[in-house]
Order: sequence, then structure tokens, then C-alpha cells
Amino acid sequence: MTPIFIAGPCVIESQELLDTVATELCRIRDRLGVDIIFKSSFDKANRTSLSSFRGPGLETGIEMLRRVKERFSLRVLTDIHEAWQAKRAAEVADVLQIPAFLCRQTDLIVAAAKTSRVVNIKKAQFLSGSDMLYPVQKARAAGAREVWLTERGNSFGYNNLVVDFRNIPDMLNIVPNVIMDCTHSVQRPGAAGGKTGGDRKFVPMMAKAAKAFGATGYFFEVHPDPDNAKSDGPNMLYLKDLEQTIRGLL
Repeated sequence: MTPIFIAGPCVIESQELLDTVATELCRIRDRLGVDIIFKSSFDKANRTSLSSFRGPGLETGIEMLRRVKERFSLRVLTDIHEAWQAKRAAEVADVLQIPAFLCRQTDLIVAAAKTSRVVNIKKAQFLSGSDMLYPVQKARAAGAREVWLTERGNSFGYNNLVVDFRNIPDMLNIVPNVIMDCTHSVQRPGAAGGKTGGDRKFVPMMAKAAKAFGATGYFFEVHPDPDNAKSDGPNMLYLKDLEQTIRGLL
């Protein structure tokens, strides 16, 4: 089975950035014969600092994602933080993502499930893989036609994450598709002076380890200049390195 690939910039910074990344995703898609879902957030509601850039907001952001979808014929994934956002986001997004910190928020999961879109629930940093049975049950009871789960590491003391790859087969007992979030899993939450740090050099290794444990998909946040990105720069992969990383998984 061909893996699911999800890639894009952490947050919508500009239409130009979205188009640059989408152009490269299409090139990789056509060259390697893989399906890549475009990801970006219209609002990063969980930034460390009040002064951190959050994005253009729901209305502007959704229309920017619509232009990507229509121009590049890419499926789109975006995350929602409040239940009222689900219906509007689902007008464009093919996959609605539930952020890790919010994976136990019943109203949010139910609202996403009722849209008939794929619901991708990220495993919280404080839960085990087997704990994710209960968010999935909520989504299915609300009518979700397809639910994915995403591994993104667990809190390891303060300002650090560690990945227990046993969570992947545990979650495969719950849903058929488990995605490895290869970039958020190398974060150092809150460890960079009011913002999240990270170490992107471990991203390809996280992906290959996840493959060994049976992951069916891979999530990469990418940026042409991650050191100057407005969110999650330290753990984002350079856009130019994405093709080589995907090749290593095929």
C-alpha cells in the first residue's frame, strides 16, 4: 500500500508561500507517483506566547487554502480548535485535524465527525496509543466515515518529547491508518525563550523508525526557509529535502 504523505508549512504566512510549497509538492507527486495532502493552519491557537504569529484567521485562511486546492489539484488538511470552525473548514478541507492538546474535547471531535470529512486525531502528549480508542469512539458515534490517528511523541519531563514507537501498532489496532508526525515529534516545547524549539536533523530518522513499526503515513511540516518561518521553524524540514526524505520511505 502506498503511504499517505501530508506536507506543508506550519501556518499560512502568505499566498506566495503556499504556492511555492504546493508547486514542489506537485513536482514530487508527479515524479514519485505518490499522493501528497497539502497541510497548513489558518490559526495557530496554541502558540506559546501571546505575541507569536497565529495566521490569517478562518475566513481568509480557508479561501487561501481553496486557491491551493483548485490551482494545484491537491487534497487539503487543516486543523480546527473550536467546534464552530468545523463546518466552515470542511467546505475546503478534505481532512480535518484535531490538535493533540484537544484530542479529548468531545464537542470538537463530534463537530468534525459530522462534516463527513476524514478526521485525523493527533495523540496527546500525555496519552498512550491505546488511550486513543476513546476519541475514536466519539468520532465514530458522531458519524465519522473515516478516522486516522497521528503519533507525535509524549512529554518527557519539561521542554522535551520522546517517541514510544509501540504506540503505532497499538493505534493500528484501533484504526487502519496511523500517521507519524515526523516534525512535531522533534519539538522542544517552550524551550526557546517563549517559543517552541526543536531539532530537524532527526526528522528522517523518526520517519524510518515509524515505518519499521508499521506507520501507514507520514506528516512533514516543510518550509523553503524554516529558520525564518513564523511558527515551528526549528523542527520544520527544508522544502528542498522533502523529496529525498520521501524517497527513503518508498
